[in-house]
Amino acid sequence: MSDSLPGTGERRTRVLIVEPVSSGTRMVEDAHRLGFEVVVASAGVDDRSLPPGFEGFVDTLLTVDTNDERALADAVTAFHAAHPLDALVPGAEFYIPAVTRLVHRLGLPGLPLEAVDLVRNKALMRERTAAAGLRVPRHVRAGTPEEVERAAATIGFPCVIKPVESSGSIHVRRADTAGELRAAFEELAGDRRLDLGFAMDTRVVVEEYVTGPEFSADGYVHDGEVVVLSVTRKLLGPEPYFVELGHIVPSAVPAPVLDRITEYVRGVTEAVRITSGPFHCELRLPGDEPVLIEIAARLPGDRITELVQLSTGTSMSRVMLAAYLGRTPEELRAEVGRQVKCAGIRYFTAPGLTSYTELKGWDEVAARPEVTETGVVIGPGEEIPPLHDFRGRIGYALFAADSPEQAREIWQSLGETVVPVL
Repeated sequence: MSDSLPGTGERRTRVLIVEPVSSGTRMVEDAHRLGFEVVVASAGVDDRSLPPGFEGFVDTLLTVDTNDERALADAVTAFHAAHPLDALVPGAEFYIPAVTRLVHRLGLPGLPLEAVDLVRNKALMRERTAAAGLRVPRHVRAGTPEEVERAAATIGFPCVIKPVESSGSIHVRRADTAGELRAAFEELAGDRRLDLGFAMDTRVVVEEYVTGPEFSADGYVHDGEVVVLSVTRKLLGPEPYFVELGHIVPSAVPAPVLDRITEYVRGVTEAVRITSGPFHCELRLPGDEPVLIEIAARLPGDRITELVQLSTGTSMSRVMLAAYLGRTPEELRAEVGRQVKCAGIRYFTAPGLTSYTELKGWDEVAARPEVTETGVVIGPGEEIPPLHDFRGRIGYALFAADSPEQAREIWQSLGETVVPVL
């Protein structure tokens, strides 16, 4: 279905999206449905490539090494000179720094240059947030085994170690002893796997372990106003890891706590200089008082963008396009209509298995009336990575509910129904 908007003068509005992955692909589809001319810059290799079926939404595909900032800048600048862009948009969090620097060179809307490191580097974002008088975990930067050991002496146990610039809970782990902490850092430093073509950075933060339920405040900033669309309940797997096994939108947080979260998030966005566009702010609530886990100036992943749209009626992907066009969410018709009272997702795992032959109960789950979509990520016979981060999840089910409480029950029931068989 088309929802075309008028363009600029005699031509269509032209947007270039750099390496759209995860929720970023929704911007490609939305831009197409809005009648925009859609340009995508992508390396076209491995996980840096358009998902199947998205080619039809793209007018021009620029093949360039998106992890080479100079090559990306040269390609985009040359394209812009021949075909003026109205917006240059990061399609994934890793590309926010390069895109932000480039939009300032080209005179296009975007985040302030000051925000580049604050929204990517977890140490800097904590320091700036703390300087604003907001509670963050006590933390110490480290980059070598010796520095990690000294950091633990300052923070104490239990503590959490995490890379300063990563996502998906990759190498985020609680450590209760010096031995566990040392092993966690060695595992991180020895990981040769790439994420969007980027190698693992051994710079970490070692921080205090914050108790309490975990949430994400998902929303956007426009014209100085911070809008929290949803406080999303995050359901995690067993520690010492922090694998996200589900999300529920909205959560059952009482109104006074919601107010405290909104005020806290307003302060965090101001501290890290998110002046426009979406944010995904993860936090914990020890004693109903929010404590920052991290904030990102991007669309939430794990299908949360879709869950928010279903349960609130606001398209966060259109909000992000509007921000990078310098337009209002209303101009891009970001209010698309609420479809359900509550939406959720359940991720399935295979604890202790390195592969499986069958998912017992899968057909039963897919047939349930509240389940709107199911998908298998790791198929029968394929190797299952350890359940240390999102890469160990084997499948998912999206579902609708009448309340957050019912959604939690559905989430639990779905997890009990699907059983991987060796």
